[in-house]
Amino acid sequence: MRVLVVEDEFGIAKPLRNALEREGYMVSVSDTGQGAIKLTKTWKPDVILLDLMLPDIDGREVAKQIRAFSGVPIIMVTARAEESDRIVGLEIGADDYVTKPYSLGELMARIRAVTRRAKGTTETTTGALTFKDLMLEPDTYRVFRAEEQLSLSQKEFEILRMLMEHPGAVVSRADLVHGVWNLPLYEGSKTLDVHMSWLRRKLGDEASSPEYIETVRGVGFRLAT
Repeated sequence: MRVLVVEDEFGIAKPLRNALEREGYMVSVSDTGQGAIKLTKTWKPDVILLDLMLPDIDGREVAKQIRAFSGVPIIMVTARAEESDRIVGLEIGADDYVTKPYSLGELMARIRAVTRRAKGTTETTTGALTFKDLMLEPDTYRVFRAEEQLSLSQKEFEILRMLMEHPGAVVSRADLVHGVWNLPLYEGSKTLDVHMSWLRRKLGDEASSPEYIETVRGVGFRLAT
């Protein structure tokens, strides 16, 4: 499995690379945000460990740009421990958030968790789910609209899967936030709205006249009939 480490401090990047390689991972290191974006396109990592403080562009901007073309799992690794920073990281598309200093064991566990979810190896429905011209494959983590494969992030995929697993039923905002982020609604409500907006854009959907996802105000969302 390929791990892209985005870290400009040599004293951190080198031992982290060595530790990951000892665990059997293929590792590439970028010390700039632009380099990380280029490597994501060309090297196609299975997971990205992304530092927020980079010399050229902020790590959050790197995550935004990567999310525009790839659903690769992103773990933000940073010294910023404030809750607001963690929430911002999740809102811009990160799949997990680790603060420095961290233990290698914790980091490895988080890598395994996000890549396992991205490959659809958690306990999920294994049969394909369909709605109109959408098809979602839980076991391969792929979504198709007609013949086109959509590039969804892990969180966008999980939102859509929860809705498609309950056709015709309203899935509450609280259930979505807990099921996708394991957060209470008061912490994840804004994050849900941001990811729902991204998901709708990738589906070509409009909230005002939805073809796929309908908003039930004050309650949650359901598939539009």
